[in-house]
Amino acid sequence: MAFIKEESEEIRIEEVFSLKQEDTEEQKDLMALKEETQELNEMKGKYQYDNHFATGEKSLNSSKTETTTTRSCCTCSQCGKSFDQQGNLAVHMRTHTGKKPYTCQQCGKNFIQKSSLNNHMRIHTGEKPYTCKLCGIHFSRKGNLTVHMRIHTGESLYTCQECGKSFIHKTSLNNHMRIHTGEKPYTCKLCGICFNRKGNLKVHERIHTGESLYTCQECGKSFIQKGSLKSHMRSHTGEKPYICPQCGNSFTHKTTLNAHMKTHTREKLFTCDQCGNSYRWKISLNNHMRIHAKGNSFICHQCGTSFTDRKDLKNHVKIHISEKPFMCHHCGRTCTKKGFLEVHMRTHTGEKPYTCPQCGKSFTLKGNLDVHMRFHTGKKPYTCPQCEKSFTLKGNLKVHMRLHSGKKLFTCSQCGKSFTVKGNLEVHMRVHTGEKPFTCPQCGKSFTVKGNLEVHMRLHTGKKSFTCLQCDKIFKNQRDLKRHLQTHSGK
Repeated sequence: MAFIKEESEEIRIEEVFSLKQEDTEEQKDLMALKEETQELNEMKGKYQYDNHFATGEKSLNSSKTETTTTRSCCTCSQCGKSFDQQGNLAVHMRTHTGKKPYTCQQCGKNFIQKSSLNNHMRIHTGEKPYTCKLCGIHFSRKGNLTVHMRIHTGESLYTCQECGKSFIHKTSLNNHMRIHTGEKPYTCKLCGICFNRKGNLKVHERIHTGESLYTCQECGKSFIQKGSLKSHMRSHTGEKPYICPQCGNSFTHKTTLNAHMKTHTREKLFTCDQCGNSYRWKISLNNHMRIHAKGNSFICHQCGTSFTDRKDLKNHVKIHISEKPFMCHHCGRTCTKKGFLEVHMRTHTGEKPYTCPQCGKSFTLKGNLDVHMRFHTGKKPYTCPQCEKSFTLKGNLKVHMRLHSGKKLFTCSQCGKSFTVKGNLEVHMRVHTGEKPFTCPQCGKSFTVKGNLEVHMRLHTGKKSFTCLQCDKIFKNQRDLKRHLQTHSGK
């Protein structure tokens, strides 16, 4: 159930570079502004130096007074920052006013600095003038090359004071710190869900817009996240890259392997603090805690159902108000609980985490595996109360009960004949349509029912499967056996 999280982590890793460019565009504008300001200051200083030796008229005290006067005249009224030249202040004010006078003629994006526009144009031209001498990767910005070089040098300038983890980028440290602080500054305006990364918010917004950037070339299905497409592709390739080192079983997702490993280690991480019982899954612990609850203090005012905790009541109320906040971004289906959505997602990813240890068949749901195991064990837990006949599936018992009640739910629209089982009605309809879908491969004769074809095939194979229990004589079909049994009964 946690694999969606893993996929979202993959998205962060693979798309972090592009997302980072989007998130820090304003920072790059400000950096460029700082660089231009420094260049202007250097030019000004050089000019003052040359002018001093040329005229010799200005004293040190008068220069200081003029500098102080100049800076006081070039102070930002909004943030108090001072500048040596009026032009630099004018450029700085754009950060407050939001004015972006430089526009890209190809995509219409606006910039505060001309140099930022020049850097942006390299996206359209594909120009990458800065090359790493160690690995040959090209970059459109010098700053990106500088950051990239830290990968080769192993330099990590930014260290988390909480856990000691180091990062190459300062923005990576800032994002990491939100794990400790719990800060989620990016909020979806449509549903109110909060995120700690801007990139995660952008991916989430595709759920509302219906935008699907990643399309499977095999079947045409589209996905919001690149990681989802990668997982989906394994349903076509059959790839199971995650292998259990103890039993050799392979899995499509790493999270499924991690869950499987608990069957070997018998690790139980979730312990009840009241009685000490331990469980492998958190949901099992939550269910167990209801035993200790002395009273059901949370009551549904619509139907009167009681619950031991507020979360269960909240989930229950959604049934009454038809609230389904968890939506599948592949097909648009909505679910009342996150767990239901995670199970539903397996229909898109092709994940089948539950495998039969006897025949190797895999299933999406654990309940389906449990039912399947009955075919190996022969267990039939559902028994008819009237004739004591047992069944593997509850649905089969329900159908059987109609034989006793005489209830026939399925009626032929042509002749009005009724049937207890829908499949029998479908077979009956072939009498009216003349359809005979089962054809003998040897003589070409067709049959309405598959069983009739199987009986017919014995004429070609010579197989005799109906045996008289009294004299062991074998017959090709049940009709001949019945006729023979009359010789024993004397009829």
